Parts: sequence; structure tokens; C-alpha cells
Amino acid sequence: MIAEIITIGDEILIGQIVDTNSAHIAQELNKIGVSVHQITSVEDERQHILTTLKEASKRADIILITGGLGPTKDDITKKVLCEFFEDSLVRDDDVLMHIESIFAKYISTPISDLNREQALMPSKAIALHNEYGTAPGLWMKKDEKVFVAMPGIPYEMKSLMEREVLPRLIKEFKRPFIYHKTIRTYGLGESAIAQRLEGWENNLPVHIRLAYLPNFGTVRLRLSGKGLNEEELKSSIEKEFEKIYPILHDIISDVNGENEDISITIRELLNTKNQFLSVAESCTGGELATKFTINPGASTFFRGGIVTYATDTKEDILNVPHAIIEKNTVVSAEVAEEMARNSKLIFKSDYAIATTGNAGPDKGDSDKEVGTVFIGIATPEKVFSEEFKFGKSREQVVKKTVNKALEMLLKELLSK
Repeated sequence: MIAEIITIGDEILIGQIVDTNSAHIAQELNKIGVSVHQITSVEDERQHILTTLKEASKRADIILITGGLGPTKDDITKKVLCEFFEDSLVRDDDVLMHIESIFAKYISTPISDLNREQALMPSKAIALHNEYGTAPGLWMKKDEKVFVAMPGIPYEMKSLMEREVLPRLIKEFKRPFIYHKTIRTYGLGESAIAQRLEGWENNLPVHIRLAYLPNFGTVRLRLSGKGLNEEELKSSIEKEFEKIYPILHDIISDVNGENEDISITIRELLNTKNQFLSVAESCTGGELATKFTINPGASTFFRGGIVTYATDTKEDILNVPHAIIEKNTVVSAEVAEEMARNSKLIFKSDYAIATTGNAGPDKGDSDKEVGTVFIGIATPEKVFSEEFKFGKSREQVVKKTVNKALEMLLKELLSK
């Protein structure tokens, strides 16, 4: 079962917004056994949309479209669908009632004719109820192919996918089972991992595929398979997974590691031991704390963090002795360790992470080269640090520092 996704809107093509809709739709389709073979973004232009629809209909069984269903002149998706289906727009009274009720309950401005025109739909379409907006979704069929149009507003699209689109697709099509399982590793690059796994990977069954998904210090290994028998499919992938453990046992940080980072694994390990974490940041500017607090449940293990960007704040707030900074500069192992040690004391935590370095483009208050970073770790038993060279890109220095800090802490937690 093959699907294609088409996102419509000039704002996507000029980079004004990031297309998150496609990722969500693809994830949801994958869960029900529908494979997405292509994602295309097109401008709000009649011929471009028509051509894309024609091409997609030759390749896919299901074509899902987002965008262009609003009330303004640049929203032309319905008109183009009418042309593609040789159809015409007609008013749907139920949709009109829904639009009027939304204005009556939630919108202070009067309803306009443009808003009422959103109740015009291709006569061959089934309206999909949009609980959160005025633009209905559209369900249409042509030559046994299903076309679904949804608004581009993400929360409206997500609701339509969940309540309307997925149940209809499940009822309409017989689908194979798709099963994924993921291991997350740390501390070793994908090429080195591939060398370790070469013999095992060469003997994988033909219905199972391995993907390497690297991201700043971690690599996720995803096994994927597709088949008509769900239990047999899961069993075959689980058997292959068991073969990975002896090969990569020293670098595995999490099974089913769908998350891009390892902060959730750290949270679970700390919660199991009823222990707490704090951070003291300089060059990462709060990014490390964000890694922990962006996910629900941070208060169960994360005590707090301090961003001491300037040299004097390291002395005044984190109590780093002036003599240590004077002797070693702020970008040093000694300062990183003092930051971690004092963060642990200030927040009464069991573990603490500290970062200090030159993210660039200038050296700042240190003579160390741009890209030099020291990461300090304080544990219940010891305080230590490591030095790294992360290059000259400021953005990459920060990201690599955060991920390496997480990796160092995880290694400590797993060693207990």
C-alpha cells in the first residue's frame, strides 16, 4: 500500500514555515501499514498542483494533501481538485452550520462571505468534519485511488488524521503490517558501528532492513520489516535484535530509542535510583537544561540549572575561586570541575554537569582555540572533566557539547 504526501503553500517553499505536517502524516500512516514513497511541496499555483496530482496518482494508492483550503484568494486547492476530478463546487449545509457556530462561539469578528464560501465543496467529495476549524477535510476517489485534502494548520490536520482519515483508510484498504524496533547507541560513529555489524548485516533476511540514524554523538539503529503475518514479522525482527547485543553491548544506551536524545533514558535511570541532577552552563547557554525540561516529568529528577556566561558570574554565583580562573582561564578542566562541584552543592543534587568553552567566533575570556570545550561531571563519588575540540561552527559546538555531556552522564549512570 503506497501513499504520497503533497504540501501546498508558497510559505513552505520560501522557508517562511517548516513543514511538520508531512512528518506527522508519514508517522501515522506507517503505524497502520501504509508506506510513504514520496513527499512533495508545491506552490499555490494551479498548473503546478494539477501536474503534481496527476503524477502522484500514477504512483500511489493514497494521495494526502495539506494546505490551500482557507478563505483567501491564494487558497486554490478546492478549485484545482474540481478541475482534476471534472467536478464543480456546491454548498454543504452541514459545513456551513459548523462554520457559523464557530464564529458565534469563538470569534469576535463578524462572519463574512469569504468564510461562508468555505462551505463550498467539490460535489464528488465527502466532507471530513474539522472540529477545530472552518475548513473541512475532503475525501475523494478516482480510479480506485483515494485523495484526501486537509487544512495546513497542524493541529487541525492532526485532529482530522486521527478522527476521520485513519479510520477511513483502515476500513478502505487491506494493509500489510509494518514493524520497527530501534536501539540507540552512544560514543561510536556510524561507520565504526557498521564495521562491527558487517557480518550480521550481510545475513539479514530479505524482508528486514537496517537503517543508521546518526545525530551528534548518538546513532540509532532501526530494524524495519513488512509482512502479512504480524506475529511472524515481530518474531523475526526480535530474533535479529537479540544477535546485536553481544556485538554492541558496550555502546547500547536504550532499546526502542525513538527519541533523538538520551535525556529520557537519563531521567528514567535517575528516577529509579531516586536521585537528582543539576547543571551549570557557560558555552551551552541553557541548551543543556532545555534538553531535560522540554519533556514532561522533569521535576521528578531535575533540580535546576545556572547559566554563568560571564567570568564574574562564575565567581559570584557559582563560587568558582578567582585564583583558579586566573591561573587556568575560564575554559579549563579546573573551572569545569569547580562549576560541576558547586552546582551539585547549590542545588543539593546527586549529579551535576558543567560546560565551559569557546563556541566562537571569538576566543572571549580565554586563550583556548575556538571549538575547545571542557565538560565537567560531578557524581556522588567524584568530580572529573574531559576536553574536546568541536570545530569552528558555533551552532555545532553547542550541539556537540550538549550531546557529549549527556553521553558522559549516561555512561556514569550505566556504570553503577
